[in-house]
Amino acid sequence: MINKAISKMRSPLTFKVIAECSTTKARVGVMSLVHSDVDTPVFMPVGTQGTLKGVLPDQLINLNCQIILGNTYHLGQRPGIETLRKAGGLHKFMNWNRALLTDSGGFQMVSLLQLAEIDENGVNFKSPFDESNCLLTPEHSIEIQNVIGADIVMQLDDVVKTTTKGPRVEEAMHRTIRWLDRCLEQHSRNDEQSIFPIVQGGLDPKLREECAKELTKRDVRGFAVGGLSGGESKDEFCKTVNLCTDYLPKHKPRYLMGVGFAADLVVCVALGIDMFDCVFPTRTARFGCALVREGQLNLKHSKYALDMKPIDDECECTTCSTYTRSYLHHIATFEEVSCSLLSVHNVAFQLRLMNDIRESIKANNFPQFVRKFMKQQFADGVVPTWIKDALNEVNICLDAPDVAETS
Repeated sequence: MINKAISKMRSPLTFKVIAECSTTKARVGVMSLVHSDVDTPVFMPVGTQGTLKGVLPDQLINLNCQIILGNTYHLGQRPGIETLRKAGGLHKFMNWNRALLTDSGGFQMVSLLQLAEIDENGVNFKSPFDESNCLLTPEHSIEIQNVIGADIVMQLDDVVKTTTKGPRVEEAMHRTIRWLDRCLEQHSRNDEQSIFPIVQGGLDPKLREECAKELTKRDVRGFAVGGLSGGESKDEFCKTVNLCTDYLPKHKPRYLMGVGFAADLVVCVALGIDMFDCVFPTRTARFGCALVREGQLNLKHSKYALDMKPIDDECECTTCSTYTRSYLHHIATFEEVSCSLLSVHNVAFQLRLMNDIRESIKANNFPQFVRKFMKQQFADGVVPTWIKDALNEVNICLDAPDVAETS
């Protein structure tokens, strides 16, 4: 009884920064959640329907994956809230005993815009499965997420494409703040789950600043940066991320939603982000592509037909330790198992990249790691200007000698 009482007194999310880069805004932390500790910076694989495509929970555990993401809108549609309630939540339903994060359904305002109508009450969707109507309000989003039982849940936000201009952007930003308060009022499991507000405001620095300052007035345990990776230029993207991390508290985790390209991860860690998610690793696997530090290997290409090397000599995943590029070329996109084998490797690649980033920060040689990574990623020596500009903002000059910078 005493242990249970102590457990209830503990916060369902604590975040401790254990190392900081002396040059950039990068840091290493430990986020302690109800189901597991999570080392940050972290990449979260996306299991939209409660499963990663082609990857079993046991395989994720073997890769030391500490947290994955599920989608509130899709899980609410199928299997539905009653099935999840009867199962005792998504952890039990999918047999996953580590941490979970669920998004709110807000992103579907953009991705399923032709099926959605938005007003102050919420989002009225037409189901892509049976064309039935579904009203997703801030209250209903939290109700679904309370049943799902994820360690971290997201507020319902008003999402607009980043290419949108004019009063609609400001309207969405203010509505997001109002919807946060409705989400917090509805939240019934605050002792087990933590709501993250989402900073909106498009590409307008003043709106982003206003939103961040307003959200930080609420008693929450972490924050997300949303509304990016939607068609804006990389330069605008980085400037917005950098601005948001300037205004978000240093002692709480910062989550950049929907970002997963390797170069983006490295740059945004330097800009002060702790958490990422993206479907990219598993989606690109379905097209026969494997991730490596030099970019991607399109294993459908005939040049791999007689290549008896693994995808990556330094990768310890089961795919690299068992199969050759030649074999993967033979089955790529033709056999369903190829999706599974490449997904395992691609997730392993993302997790190893984040581990290497964490180790470099702890050793205080993150700038050197960044330079080495960019040399590998852009072997022709032509690093995109947006990367150079973003890193210059946090005191890393890619053209400088490979020595430690000073702050």
